[in-house]
Amino acid sequence: MAHSLSPECTPLKHAYDSCFNSWFEGYLEPAIANSQKLSEGQRNEYAKRKAEEFEQNCGAVWGKYKECVQKALKDRGLDELLEQARQDISRRSTNGHSSVGVESRQTLLG
Repeated sequence: MAHSLSPECTPLKHAYDSCFNSWFEGYLEPAIANSQKLSEGQRNEYAKRKAEEFEQNCGAVWGKYKECVQKALKDRGLDELLEQARQDISRRSTNGHSSVGVESRQTLLG
């Protein structure tokens, strides 16, 4: 498994990855096997139950991992850069621009 942004977050990342992968396998296999047999309402109910299961089994470790990463981002001063990027993307999407990549490459290349 890969390491996290910060060494102190890596054990939480591994715990979350393990939980998520186990949950996702249990979500995906029955969903694929029964996709043609279930009505849309049954599929929606299944998805709702699995979302509740995810929150119950993995929600706490996800919250701890997310907090750890957010702290690491802040400690490195990256939180401000991320916020600027989010604002930039939001402005572009509200102005009808859908492609961030072209303008970013132009900025990088000068």
